[in-house]
Amino acid sequence: MVLTLPTGCFCYMEQDQAAVGPRTDRGDRSDTRDYQQADIKYLSGGKQWKRTSSKSLKKVLSEVKEFLSYLELWRHDIHSIEGKFGTGIQSYFSFLRFLVLLNFIIFILMFSFVTLPSIISKYGMFNSTFAKIPPKNIEPHCTVYEPSGSKGLAYFYNYLKDLLSGTGFLEMTSLFYGYYTIDAAWISIMRYNLPLAYLLTTVAYLALSLIWIITRSMEGFKQNLVHAEDQFQSYCNKVFAGWDFCITDPNAARLKHRSLQYELQTDLEEERLKRKIADRTTQEKLRIYSLRIFINIIVLAVLLGCFYCIYRATVYSQENSKDVSNMNFLVNLLVQYLPSMVITMANFIAPQIFLFLIRFEDYSPAFEIRMILLRCVFVRLASIGVLLFSLWSQISSCDTDKCKACGYNYELYPCWESEVGQEMYKLMIFDFIIILAVILFVDFPRKLLVSHCSCKLVQWFGLKEFQISDNVLEIIYGQTICWIGTFFSPLLPAIAVVKYFIIFYVKKISLIHTQKPAARPFRASSSNFFFLVVLLIGLILAFVPLGVSIAHIPSSKACGPFRNFNTSWAVVPDTILEFPKVLQQVLYGIASEAFAVPFFMVICLVMFYFIALARAHKRVAEQLKEQLAMEGRDKQFLIRKITEAQRHP
Repeated sequence: MVLTLPTGCFCYMEQDQAAVGPRTDRGDRSDTRDYQQADIKYLSGGKQWKRTSSKSLKKVLSEVKEFLSYLELWRHDIHSIEGKFGTGIQSYFSFLRFLVLLNFIIFILMFSFVTLPSIISKYGMFNSTFAKIPPKNIEPHCTVYEPSGSKGLAYFYNYLKDLLSGTGFLEMTSLFYGYYTIDAAWISIMRYNLPLAYLLTTVAYLALSLIWIITRSMEGFKQNLVHAEDQFQSYCNKVFAGWDFCITDPNAARLKHRSLQYELQTDLEEERLKRKIADRTTQEKLRIYSLRIFINIIVLAVLLGCFYCIYRATVYSQENSKDVSNMNFLVNLLVQYLPSMVITMANFIAPQIFLFLIRFEDYSPAFEIRMILLRCVFVRLASIGVLLFSLWSQISSCDTDKCKACGYNYELYPCWESEVGQEMYKLMIFDFIIILAVILFVDFPRKLLVSHCSCKLVQWFGLKEFQISDNVLEIIYGQTICWIGTFFSPLLPAIAVVKYFIIFYVKKISLIHTQKPAARPFRASSSNFFFLVVLLIGLILAFVPLGVSIAHIPSSKACGPFRNFNTSWAVVPDTILEFPKVLQQVLYGIASEAFAVPFFMVICLVMFYFIALARAHKRVAEQLKEQLAMEGRDKQFLIRKITEAQRHP
């Protein structure tokens, strides 16, 4: 039986088996098994052993994979969320689990290669010692570093302030860069170069993050290519394959019905807009493009205003946070957290302005969502860059000869890497506090009001929707902070693991009891790919400040493993000088233009080859689609002819 659709798509449904005849699948499988067993008998002993070993290995690997799936973190919780709310919201929690695992691996790397050797050598464990090489050709005033902290009797609120800001008793712990002042450690007879290990571990966790994200995003990219079909196939997929069979909750089922209805309405709206765009006159095009240019100027002005406020807040905080004599505990804490509060306000206010302005730009619903998300991503991630730029402008500000001799503002920032680490620490802590505060003091009271108050205004507001995109941007913002801050605060990934671990359960409870799924859902098939693409943007943006800090800004001469080097990167050529001459020449040759230019050309040729290959595969896929459609039409024609022949024998 053939079901013909108005769009030209078709699908086949099996007829009653009794009308066709008895099934022979079981007999066919039995015959195939007999042929395989007979084939094995005639194989040589070596080939029989190889085939048997291969089957046994596959069986063992399958059982191990099944066993490991039971050990997967939050397996039951995520399946429960998937059953109640569908795969769209489930993808957010799966993404959160991925970040927990990623940060745990980064923590293991930093702790194993940086923190643990320092602790072992400082406490003399395993017959270990350490060496501190005094800085050479450095002015004595550049090496003075007295960590801030309470002298004498300290009150509880001082400890609380230090815990929230990373100063005082936390400043010289292994949490921050200033703790790692060892130049080399001897564990038994092995010499451990801590500065080189510190730099290489930083490069390793960035490379690991990049490779892992790209690997995970490939599957989503393939799904996106599949979903980038024409509207005819999209319509068929929504009608015949759009239902999420993981849903078991009746409310979630009703929501899925509304979701499919919304997607179909969105497709129709996009088609209507396409026709409207095609019918626009020159005057209408000029008007809409002029309006979009004007609105984008307003958006740019909003962004510049946010960035200027962040810059001024950072400068004011850095200039006044050290002066605690004329401030009480609360005022000093507010001054230290001023940049974090301004960034949070910018992340809240700017998206609301963008949401209002985009209504006048006359975009399609899908493009409208992408444009808002793009602007929100830029605000969240660029605000971190503005904060770091503000810090660097203060660190590099030198007006005296003494300051220029050090290469940085040694009076305000004797250990500037720890200061940057403290700012990243405060951003992460404040972001965590805001997430918890919104859920506890906004979402839960709103739930109580909606449940127990019959006021029309309250019922009109209703429960808060669980916006997947906003929640994802929230945790990607925190992950970008972690990537940047790990170089300046090696144990920051451990804090991120604890933070995301708590957020998982808090968000789960909030979703079940105080929120409802969004009426305008995110497409579940492409959500994972979108999450990873935005995460990749955050990682690429993290490369910029880390690269500037490592290769351009002079390292502190009073603390840290790089105090004997002009920059952190200088440890690499210094280490290469200890290699044999032949190896030095090979490495210098690889780093020279004579190698780099041909290598770049070869990479370009390989890239062009794969692009051409992908285009060829795309053409073949299109031809196969056309062939399948033609075969479907041929089958319809033959079935009609057979039906006519049966009617008129």
